[in-house]
Amino acid sequence: MEGFRLDGTAYTPDALFVPPELAKPPSFRDLIASLPEEMAVKPNPIKAFMKHIPALQVHHISQLTDMADIEDGIKYCRHLLVSYSRNTELTSASQSALGILLHRAFQCTHKIGYLNEAISATRDGINTTIPLSSRVLLLFQLTVWLSTRLKFLRHEEDLHELMQLFPTLADYRFDNLHDLRPISSNWASIARRFGHPSASTAYDRTMSSIQASLTFAPTLDGQHSRLVVMRDILQTIPLDYASYYIDTGHLEQAIETLERGRGLLWSEMRGLRPSIDQIRLADSNLADKFSAVNRELEKLTMALSLHNNVDRNNNLEGMDPYGHSVMRKQKLEDDREKLITQIRALSGFDTFLKPPSFDTLRSAASHGPVIIISHSEWRSDILILLHDSPPSLIPTSDDFYIRANKLQDQLLRERKNGLDSDAYENALCAVLKELYDLVGGPVIKRLNDLNIPEQSRVWWCPTSAFCSLPLHAMGPIPSDVGPKRYFLDLYIPSYIPSLSALIESRKFSLQTFNKPSILLVSKPNDEMPQAPKEMKAVQAVDTQVMTLFSARATPTAVLECLRNHSFAHFVSHGILEPGKPFEASFKLHRGRLPLLDIVRSQLPDAEFAFLSACHTAELTDGSIADEVLHLAAAMQFCGFRSVVGTMWAMADMDGPDMAKNFYHSVFSDGTQEANYYERTAGALRDTVVRLRGKGGMTLERWVNYVHYGA
Repeated sequence: MEGFRLDGTAYTPDALFVPPELAKPPSFRDLIASLPEEMAVKPNPIKAFMKHIPALQVHHISQLTDMADIEDGIKYCRHLLVSYSRNTELTSASQSALGILLHRAFQCTHKIGYLNEAISATRDGINTTIPLSSRVLLLFQLTVWLSTRLKFLRHEEDLHELMQLFPTLADYRFDNLHDLRPISSNWASIARRFGHPSASTAYDRTMSSIQASLTFAPTLDGQHSRLVVMRDILQTIPLDYASYYIDTGHLEQAIETLERGRGLLWSEMRGLRPSIDQIRLADSNLADKFSAVNRELEKLTMALSLHNNVDRNNNLEGMDPYGHSVMRKQKLEDDREKLITQIRALSGFDTFLKPPSFDTLRSAASHGPVIIISHSEWRSDILILLHDSPPSLIPTSDDFYIRANKLQDQLLRERKNGLDSDAYENALCAVLKELYDLVGGPVIKRLNDLNIPEQSRVWWCPTSAFCSLPLHAMGPIPSDVGPKRYFLDLYIPSYIPSLSALIESRKFSLQTFNKPSILLVSKPNDEMPQAPKEMKAVQAVDTQVMTLFSARATPTAVLECLRNHSFAHFVSHGILEPGKPFEASFKLHRGRLPLLDIVRSQLPDAEFAFLSACHTAELTDGSIADEVLHLAAAMQFCGFRSVVGTMWAMADMDGPDMAKNFYHSVFSDGTQEANYYERTAGALRDTVVRLRGKGGMTLERWVNYVHYGA
């Protein structure tokens, strides 16, 4: 069942469902000719509905191109409205179809009279239609027709009417209609374009509806599926809303909005694992209840099969497992909200689990600036977040948005032709150069203006197209002397899924400066002849190393041993499943270790993971960029403070040298003042620079490696 589209076609409610055998409608003229005979006897409402409803199907009438057919359809709908004025379902369908046909006539002829008629006919339908769902459908159609006329004629009265209709529609509970989120997004777009003060309200309503919709999907995978359905809105609204705040000079609110609109799934999962130590001191009974509800919600949310989470003793008769799980989740969510309200009533807990304020978010920059790229069609900007001064804004050129999209398309398109092809090498070279022009040059200049010294840590928080672009390797930096230098030669870059993720990675724990133990997981195959050398390089590190090799490297053993080691090093194959980000996995003995199993794990003592495998920081095809659903982010969520991953397939030949030089840098005596996991970003940068200097080195081999986290 399709949702609304803002091109004049619309959703068909359940009442208009037609069996496939009746899907091909007779001609409008034949149907009109049959009406007098049909009305000569008392018509049967059900038979009348089944006879006429196929001709009113949206997928049929919205694709008509012959004006004679469209005119016949308009005449037919008017006859039906007169003939069957008391047949509620049929008149509702006729009213909707009449508006669509008149709008279709306008699209084909560009005669404004048809559009005016569509608006008048739809208004009449709203005033006479009885079923609420049908009135709501007509109200929605009216906003589409008025929006079209506003675009062409720019009449102030149309704008005024739309600004009254949009809030009214947005207040309805749409239990029977599939998805009306486009109402708020269209409201926001029109209000902003015409300078109406309700734009901020419309943006906020849209974002709230997106977040609320996740509660109706019981599992994490189901929630992601809902987000994919909302992809067009989800990928634009938070960025558009942030750009609106930037337009009005409210940079702090823009940063709060960008944080609120990305990583929705990670944010929801993180909310199920809050620290309750302080709550327990204030009210231990309340803390226990809250922990229990969170455990049940997490168990349900991260389930692979809904059948495993149905309470057979409390199952509603006739209800399928999905429906039962939805109801169970809603009950748990309601219980949780009541407990949160009680917790917020405690002294000092009034902001518990509320969206983080700017003052909280700015702490993400306590160890160095965070560079956020807001990529919106309205306006794109670069924001530098600092912990002790206001955000710094770098405006971009008018073609910034389009150029960034082209760079992403170019890189992903050529990658499909093979990493070792000259075409990909040339494409990557061109992308890095243009990225420097778009982002690198302006950012370096502003960092200099802000007195951020070279070799400082910096964190990238990209959005949209930039989530797939190698910002850390932009360049080369224009220079007349010396070897080529890239962004990572000037600064030590890391990426973060969100500001909250970086803040979480620095949470307090009883860490020591003792050397961490390493869990080495290796399941190579014939395509990884250098894996034994990489293993030896890790085993040679001057610290305790436990090895799970080949048959010992089972998913169960790996998850168990991860709890006992603060460092982990994977030498394995990374696997992506198109359209299924939670099935991204490491290939191990007798099975895989999928992203979802990693997410379920809780590893409070984890510090660092080196994912020496393919695709571990690459977004799955069909995933949503700003949700950052990949293996590196999953490792960070389950407890690892820092992670090294790969943006695409990794060259097996580079594994041994990467491991040797990386751990030599991490465990050298020159940086004893820092926690070991905090040394990993600099160690990766230095290791990549050495790798780049090897003879015959291609761009893709060294650009591939990225650092996530603290």
